[in-house]
Amino acid sequence: MSELRFNVADVAGVRLAVSPVNETVMSMWALASPIHYAVHLPWIDRARVTLRRPEVASRVRPLVELARPRCWLPDFLTPAARPNVEMAEQLEQIAATPPAVVVQDLLATTPRRPLGTFGQALLADPGGLLPQLVDAVRVWYDEAIAPDWPRMQALLDADVTYRAAQLAENGAGRFFEQLHPSLRWLGDRVVSDDPFERDFDLRGRGLALNPTVFSGRRVLWNLLEDSLPAGAYPVRAVGTLWEVTAPPPGDPLGRVIGPGRAVLLHRLDTAATTTDLARLTGMSAGNVSQHLAALHAAGLVNRSRQGRHVLYRNTEAAAVLLRASRGG
Repeated sequence: MSELRFNVADVAGVRLAVSPVNETVMSMWALASPIHYAVHLPWIDRARVTLRRPEVASRVRPLVELARPRCWLPDFLTPAARPNVEMAEQLEQIAATPPAVVVQDLLATTPRRPLGTFGQALLADPGGLLPQLVDAVRVWYDEAIAPDWPRMQALLDADVTYRAAQLAENGAGRFFEQLHPSLRWLGDRVVSDDPFERDFDLRGRGLALNPTVFSGRRVLWNLLEDSLPAGAYPVRAVGTLWEVTAPPPGDPLGRVIGPGRAVLLHRLDTAATTTDLARLTGMSAGNVSQHLAALHAAGLVNRSRQGRHVLYRNTEAAAVLLRASRGG
């Protein structure tokens, strides 16, 4: 069991953001233990093919060694994310980690299992070998995460929007208890039902919270004194991530509003961007934008801005139409 102690500044400093580097690093757990990540099997099958390519395997090996299943990650490898952070910025942050912090974070991961060959070498020469690790994360993102990032980001952004509204409407206590079943709020602290046994005072630094698609069992904490406090919690509706919802053959809704617009409505039960919808449907981004504009004008989709992205999602009126067309 872990406890995070808050003061007034910490409560005010709770912030939500999407971390592309978290998804890149934590995705290694799904590759290593697919039975525990069955929801991601469509991605795992593709990623394993990618990792078997020799030119990828050799460069990604440092990340594979450090992202070990059932072991802590070094905190510097999953830095606290700020809103709208880009992957390149997070890679620069990792590359700038002081050698002493690299060593401290590596040693903190060893209680259950000793470091492997690269981990031991990084421990001995953090300044010299850290660039290899940064390159490994960059390559894995480019090869395995970036092709699916619009889909992942749409789900993560939608969760941030939902949680931010909860925090604003209900306050910190109820927010944390709704964030995950393992969390309880005791007035000035969060108690986390986990095996980590941490007692940590945030000391006015606040807490960054990042939803993640690759952790489904508990909230994972970055709680070392030299790191910004952060937590990665399981995203809502992860089971929809790899779904491809298509209209049934002879869809009656398509005959009423047109097949292209019907296809989009069938996919907008979960929020998505124009780019994501174009990739999912095979339409051009311009065609998707035209359809979305018409659906929005008709009151069938809502749109909301998250940083540089605009998310679209069905309204209740669209849900009624879809239920009718599906025979429900």
